This record gives sequence, C-alpha cells and structure tokens, in this order.
Amino acid sequence: MRSFFKIFLASFLALLVFCAIGFFFFMGMASNAVSSSMPVITDPSVLKINLAEPFTEISSKDVQSMVQAKSLEETPSLYDVIRLIRKAKTDDRIKAIYLEANGNANGFASSDEIRTALADFKSSGKEIIAFGNTMTQKAYAVANIANKVYVSPSGDFEWVGYRVSYLFLKGALDRLQINPQIFYAGKFKSATEPLRAEKMTEANQLQTSVWLNDLYADLLQKTAAERKLDTAVLHQWANEGVIVTPRLAVEHKLIDGVRYDDELQSEIKRQLKIDSTDKINFVSISQYAQVNKDLGGSGEKIALIYAAGNIVDGKEEEGVISDGMYVDLLRKARMDPSIKAIVVRVNSGGGSALASDHIWREMKLARAVKPLMVSFGDVAASGGYYMACAADSIFALPGTLTGSIGVFGVIPDMSAFLKNKLGVTFDGVSTGPLANAGSIDHPMTEQEKKIVQGSIERVYDQFKQRVAEGRKKDTAYIETIAQGRVWTGLRAKEIGLVDSYGGLQDAINAAAKKAGLKEFAVKEYPRYGNLLERILGFNKSSSAETMVKQELGPEYAKVYQQLKSVKQMTNSVQARLPFEFFVQ
Repeated sequence: MRSFFKIFLASFLALLVFCAIGFFFFMGMASNAVSSSMPVITDPSVLKINLAEPFTEISSKDVQSMVQAKSLEETPSLYDVIRLIRKAKTDDRIKAIYLEANGNANGFASSDEIRTALADFKSSGKEIIAFGNTMTQKAYAVANIANKVYVSPSGDFEWVGYRVSYLFLKGALDRLQINPQIFYAGKFKSATEPLRAEKMTEANQLQTSVWLNDLYADLLQKTAAERKLDTAVLHQWANEGVIVTPRLAVEHKLIDGVRYDDELQSEIKRQLKIDSTDKINFVSISQYAQVNKDLGGSGEKIALIYAAGNIVDGKEEEGVISDGMYVDLLRKARMDPSIKAIVVRVNSGGGSALASDHIWREMKLARAVKPLMVSFGDVAASGGYYMACAADSIFALPGTLTGSIGVFGVIPDMSAFLKNKLGVTFDGVSTGPLANAGSIDHPMTEQEKKIVQGSIERVYDQFKQRVAEGRKKDTAYIETIAQGRVWTGLRAKEIGLVDSYGGLQDAINAAAKKAGLKEFAVKEYPRYGNLLERILGFNKSSSAETMVKQELGPEYAKVYQQLKSVKQMTNSVQARLPFEFFVQ
C-alpha cells in the first residue's frame, strides 16, 4: 500500500509539473503571437471593413486564426465596430475606409448602425471607397453610402428586389407519422407554421409582405438619396431586370465604375499621395481593435447588458438568454451602487415565456431604482419584446423586427411514429385520466387539449398586460397590435411599441442623460470565460455551432438552427418570433 501511494504521488506530481510547463509554454507562444501580430498603424493607413464578416453583439476570439496564423485577432462586436469607426474619424493616421462589399453577413438593423457610423465618418471629409467582385443588395445597402462604389468588370451586381423564404416541415412530419399537436394565441403567431402547414397562411403572407416591403422601401429611399435617383425608377429597374452587369449599374448611376483590383489600388495610392511602388497599409477592423482596446470611456459606470439568442429556462451560458443568468446580471447591476444606469441590448426572437417573465420582473425592479434603457438590434420580438417592455425607453432602428406579441405550445404525439416506424409501443397504469397528460406516447384527449389551450390563453393575456403596463396603453389597444404580428421598427414607433429611432449609442446616451452623467464608462456584460478557456475550447456549445457553420455553410446552418428550435419549443409555452426566415 505504501508503494502504491509513492507511485501515485509521484505520478500526480509529474502530471502537475507537465501541466505547468505546458501552460507556460502555451502562454509564451500566445505572447509571441501577440507581439508578432500586433498591427502597426502608420500614416497614411486605410481602415478595411469586410461586410461579409458577421459582427455579433459580443466579440469573440478567432481561435482558429490564432492557432493557424499565430494571431490573437479578435472579431470585434458590432458596438466595437461602431466605436472604432468613430475613433477612425479623428485618427489622423487613418485617411480613408475601404469597404469590402461582396456580401453582407449582418442583419438589417446592424447594417443600418454600421451605415450610420460610416456616414458620420464621411462627414469629416475623409473618403470611403466600396468595392466588390460580386456585390449583393444587402452589401450595396451599406456600400451606397461610400464616396465611390466600384465592382469588378467581370463580376456581378445584384438589383432584383428582396425575397423572403420559409422552411416548412409538415410534409416530413406527415411522412414520419408525427402529429405536432399545436396550440397558439394570436392569428399572426406563425412560429408553428412549419409544423402545421405546407405554405404560408394568409395572415403570415400579409404581415411578411408588409415588413419585407418596409425593408425594401428603406433600401430604395437611401439609394435614391445617395445616388440622386428616383425610388419609383429604382423599383422599376428591379422589376424589369434592367441591371444585370456591373457596367449597366454604372450606366444607371448605381455605382461609380468598374475596376480590377490593381486599378483600384492605383487609385487609392493617388488619393493617399504615395508612390506607385509603395504598399498601401490596409488595417482591418480586427487589427484596429487590437490597438484600441479601451473603448469604454471614463467616469461613472453604465452597465451594458447584451441579451442575444434564444430565451431559455435555467442557467445556460454563452449563446442564449437564460433566465437564471440574466436575472443575476440585472440584479447585480441594480444593487451595485457604482452603476448609475443600465442599458440592455436585446437581439432575440424570443423563446420560453416563463424565462421571459422572470427577466421582465427583474427589469421592472431595476427600472424602479435606476434609469433603464433598452436598445433593439436586428430582432427583438415575442419573448425578446416581453422581457424589454418594462424599460424607461426603447430604441429601435427602422429595420428592426419586433412585436410578435403572442404565445404558443407544441406537444408532439409520437405514438404512430414509434409504433409503425420503430416497433415501439407503450402501456402503463394511471391513477387518473390526466396523469399521463403531455406525454408523447398518445394523442391528446379533448380534456388535455382544453387545459393546454387555457394555459396558452392565460400566458397571452399576461403578456398583453405586461406590454400595456410598460407602454402605458390599455389592453384593448394592445390586442389590436398584438395577435403575434411582426412589425418593423419603423411601424413599431408609429403604433407605440418603441419610443425612438436609434442605435445602441443613442440608448446609452439617453441613459447617461437620465442619470445626469456628463462623463461615463460603459461596462459590458456578460463576460464569458478567460482567454485560456476560449483557446482550449471549453465552451462546447459554441464550438459545436462553429463546426456546423463550417461544415454546412451559413445558410444551411440556419436550417439546422430551425430544426434545433423545433426541439426547444416542445412541451413548454413559448413566446417566440415566427420561425427562421431567409431574406435574399
């Protein structure tokens, strides 16, 4: 036994020494990577922004880039991008912005925030040059703010109008003999349509047509203003398919010219007044973020809490809004005397109605003691709106999708599938007719259905009451704009669901003003893990999502996410946006 302990202790000590050596070796490698990859901002430099890169609410480490390219580059968050563009405006070394505009991986509201920041940069007299080999409409919606817009002569320029596509699963469920058993409140509550229909209902067609045309009208109006064209003419060109090549886009004054990369580089060099043989110092937005770490400001503290993703029960961490975690965050911010105001950034299509209500309660308590502002991102609907409606003021952009005040529940009957496809059957003994209610092993009885629908109606009524209280309206009015209907931020302000048009910075400024702060420091929450945890991939869910996107691509990854959402929405009351849609 003594010999065993000696061997065990020696092995354990060796393991500790090995881990320590490995840790310091790794950190040394990381340190060398940082020092070797630290960008140099020379005069003149050009800030490069790639719109095909998704700028999420919370910045993330590009671990793969660090390992493969010996770089610790971090993809900046959307708010960081806005602040970095603002900083570049007054940075004498940054002479221009180069906008890489092949595609645009950001949502409509996020794109609008970026475009507004670019317009502010442009007002300084510095130039913005946009270029794409193939320029999509979503990329052009941002790029059209540039002083010069160019496309490759052999590339493509898209001008055909917007289309939204939905994925329907009813046919697959029918073949599998799975009966979803759906309950909902609100005629526009179309989150369950992929499970109960093979095409869009008339109500969903109506609401989708309205918000999609709002987004399209925004594109036409902004393009017309920048390019000195008429919106009706722009609409006609799209309908008739007039612009099918970059050269035709030049002829119709949508872009300024066609250029190959070498021609574009020569033009930039002439503008910067550098020798034709010299290299342009392009600084990516990620590199610029590396040398501008402290963007939070100084002074009294404002807590900025990011709430992005599906709303779920429990205390999950990265990638979702779990009520356990966000109640704690809000409570700490409320009770911390050093925090003078709170801003919550909501980017969520909703989820668990119960979790939404828990977060709403803590928002209401916070508002009672401190200024509480909410900023809506691309989506702040259903449960995302539920949790936010207690705020002092709500800020949204015209392209934000919000509303969807309605609830639903799904309790699948898997008995036929299990019996006929897998040969699995069930049997048991109960003490009463409702003891097995909600189980997947049988079709629901009328009594069970009545109980579930009653629960859905009660949550819907509570949802409307929460909104009526927060928006200072009566519930009868809220019913007229509820019913699960989705609204753009443009219409949401008109009907009283939001208070002001504006981005995240506008909400922060409003919070500071209400708190009486002339100078303030923005402290961002939540904070996920340390660098070592991220590098070693301890966050399994985040790694899994990344792998799916790498294997399937962004569009098919959205299909995977929708299938995952179907699983999440079963056996609980949900306040969720109509299912995943793809705007092309």
